[in-house]
Amino acid sequence: MAALSVDLLFDAAIRIQLLERSITIAFADNTIRMKFPTTRRLAEFLDVPHYYVLPYFAMMEQEELVTRAERVGILTTAKGSRKMIELMKEKYRKETGEILGKEVFDDLLRRC
Repeated sequence: MAALSVDLLFDAAIRIQLLERSITIAFADNTIRMKFPTTRRLAEFLDVPHYYVLPYFAMMEQEELVTRAERVGILTTAKGSRKMIELMKEKYRKETGEILGKEVFDDLLRRC
């Protein structure tokens, strides 16, 4: 298994969304926010204990990549959304386009 990192968690989050064929995006206050899988789901997907991923979420919050919202879950910030959309474009363009549709994905790419 590769060492955990913020980049690995972002990549895993996208792969989970693609596997589940579900990408949740919110548009609010001229900001794009994307729902992140739960810490437990990421740990399960990466086959690591849950407590291994928690420090990385603290780092991602400190770096203003994600925010936790009570009863909503973990959402990307504007900076985190840019990181996620860029990764989708670089590594998972075809798969993301199939789920979101070309027009929506192209619009996201223009906005970030």
